[in-house]
Amino acid sequence: MTSQALTARNASLVPCHRCHLLSQMPPGGSHTEMACPRCGAALHQRKPNSLNRTLALVIAAIVFYIPAMVLPVSVTTTFAGAQGDTIMSGVIYFIHSGAWYIALVIFVASIMVPILKILILIYLLISVRRKSTWRPLDSTRLYRIVEFIGKWSMVDIYVITIMMALIKLGGLASFDAGPGAVFFGTMVVVTMFAAMSFDPRLIWDCMEENYDTGKS
Repeated sequence: MTSQALTARNASLVPCHRCHLLSQMPPGGSHTEMACPRCGAALHQRKPNSLNRTLALVIAAIVFYIPAMVLPVSVTTTFAGAQGDTIMSGVIYFIHSGAWYIALVIFVASIMVPILKILILIYLLISVRRKSTWRPLDSTRLYRIVEFIGKWSMVDIYVITIMMALIKLGGLASFDAGPGAVFFGTMVVVTMFAAMSFDPRLIWDCMEENYDTGKS
């Protein structure tokens, strides 16, 4: 049997979540009463209430995602009247216009990526709750993917902003953001906070606990 790797937690070192400085926990002391000697932030071995906060934010993201997909994200007003377009109708419009590459970017960034982020976060929450030790390295990689792709979900909002500026400069029509854009932007921000609130070190804590109890 191989020996367990030395970690900061086993060495009584407390990491600062703000400046990442490692501080030594005093003998018999509580890290909850410690402050970072460099930046003054409160020190915690793990992010406080990480799972509960992440779960609440994921549920909020799902709630915001539904109206973001159903309500129009843009409203175009011309002499013929006003027309609202959802994210999916915009994708279909670009496909029919021959701009399939733009449709693909919007579909991936605004529909597939948010769903993927929510599903990955749900998987990580369930995995940690059940103290699963199945492929922890892959779980950590999934979390890093969620962190990396988070900001790209705003591509659809960027497209709407650019189109608003271009059409308003033309003066032939009025192009405004619809209520769906507000829900979509809120959903993206909430999922970003959900990823930030999740502590990936909890994945490896399950491995340590099973090691200490002699489980395989």
